[in-house]
Amino acid sequence: MHEIEIEFDVDVEMRDGTLLKADVYRPVGDGPFPVLVHRTPYGKSTLIDTVLDFKQMVRAGYVLINQDVRGTFASGGEWRPWHHERSDGYDTIEWAAALPYTNGRVGMFGASYHGSTQWSAAISGAPHLKAIAPAITWSDPDDGLMFRGGAQEFGLNNWWGMVQALGQYGRIGLSAEEAGTRTLEGITQLDSLVPEGFWELPSAALPVMVSSGQPDIGVASAFVDHSTTEASRVAGRYDEIQTPSLSFAGWYDCFLQGSLENYIGMQAAGRPARLIIGPWAHTTIMFAWPGGQVGDINFGLLAQAPGGRSYTQIQREWYDHWLKGEPATEAHESGVLIFVMGINEWRAEPTWPLERARDTELYLAEQGALSWSAPTADQSASDYIYDPAHPVITRGGGLSFSSEFPGGPYDQRDAEARDDVLVFTTEALEADLEITGRVRAVIHVSTDGVSTDWVARLCEVDEHGISRNLVDGITRVHTEAGRADEVEIDLWSTSIVIRAGHRLRAHITSSNFPRWDRNLNTGEPETDATTIRVAHQRVFHDRNRPSRLVLPVVAGGVPRD
Repeated sequence: MHEIEIEFDVDVEMRDGTLLKADVYRPVGDGPFPVLVHRTPYGKSTLIDTVLDFKQMVRAGYVLINQDVRGTFASGGEWRPWHHERSDGYDTIEWAAALPYTNGRVGMFGASYHGSTQWSAAISGAPHLKAIAPAITWSDPDDGLMFRGGAQEFGLNNWWGMVQALGQYGRIGLSAEEAGTRTLEGITQLDSLVPEGFWELPSAALPVMVSSGQPDIGVASAFVDHSTTEASRVAGRYDEIQTPSLSFAGWYDCFLQGSLENYIGMQAAGRPARLIIGPWAHTTIMFAWPGGQVGDINFGLLAQAPGGRSYTQIQREWYDHWLKGEPATEAHESGVLIFVMGINEWRAEPTWPLERARDTELYLAEQGALSWSAPTADQSASDYIYDPAHPVITRGGGLSFSSEFPGGPYDQRDAEARDDVLVFTTEALEADLEITGRVRAVIHVSTDGVSTDWVARLCEVDEHGISRNLVDGITRVHTEAGRADEVEIDLWSTSIVIRAGHRLRAHITSSNFPRWDRNLNTGEPETDATTIRVAHQRVFHDRNRPSRLVLPVVAGGVPRD
């Protein structure tokens, strides 16, 4: 085992002359050693061993470089999320490969934004980047980072933007006193986001966010010029990427589907790729959550040890092959390891999605029933009133923003008691049922306005009557008043065995706030809409308009009512 030598605030010059700062942790000795790079907007001095144990890897003969991205903390330049990460990633990788004590082979690691910096460097074509291990990160900014189904990722966008703004006030030319005052004001505004700030309008130019004078996650610029989202996009770029990838995803992560799509895209491009999916929410993997508790459910200690191994062990095997040239093992095959909830077991699969999963329809029916049989009634519908001034409040799910809204599975009975949430429930299952794959809702609906939102959620109801969320989604529509439309809602993916005696439950509603912004039902642009309109909503469930969920059922056949 090697002793560790540390160099702080090492200059890394970018192609435009901007100096980024990095801390270098390297084994004592002449080397040559492979390099692992971590690029962060959250401050390189905060050394959090989350998805990789720094010290263990350095002592095993790796150089670790932790760098502040452009415009943050010790690094120079302007803070613009995503916009410099490809060119800066390229320059950083090539600088690291040329250090005199390295073997010229560089890998990257990290979660969330740090996962995005890995994909950015891989897209850039940095020739010495030989392996990446992005965790809980996205693919398409229109599907989980900035937007979802046409709605804004409102809570994530504004909370993240305001948190990042706190680190900027000391860098933008203010006096020390002014910077201190502005930072305290920002903290106060963050503390009041839930009771006050989130409720301000317009939603796409939230006054409390605009007053910070700093960029949000990218929504504001996207409304002005949607092409700005390309800086954070991985989707559609897989043919340009040669780098082997090991992706980690969480069933309750805000970027779940993007992580899955990145694996699928790399597989389709013929690149070496692995995928590991646990029962994690965003913070439960990022901050090495103790035990297996996520939301209301304790998934067991093995939930934090994929296949009985730690994150660091898994990644070390990955890097030992690609960066040290050690022989490939089964760990380097392009397969999938998933945690199947309900039975709480890890299971290896050859690929994702599972070829043996079969789409199975589950129909909304009269009197709140959820049926495996198609409806036969000539006319059948359910109605509710959606008032944006009194939206359904977020409770759990795949999200990441204010601490008042933790991600994961939570009891949904408070939401189900509302008049503006339609609830449909199956009979108790006679046998175990596995759902593994992507879930969607296809609903026939109408509204009395020109625009509204449709939100669908799938829940499991246990033997005690507790209803907990599994997956959900939203679609924003523009329509004609009173017209019946078929609307598809992507609920993303899951893997769970629903035990015999439990039930499945579907929600149909029009809001999930502040996770997603409120549709004011007027059709006005989100950048300046401030007028709230109450909408009258109708969901059809008859034989000519069969509203339904489509579930990927694995083995066992189709259940019966």
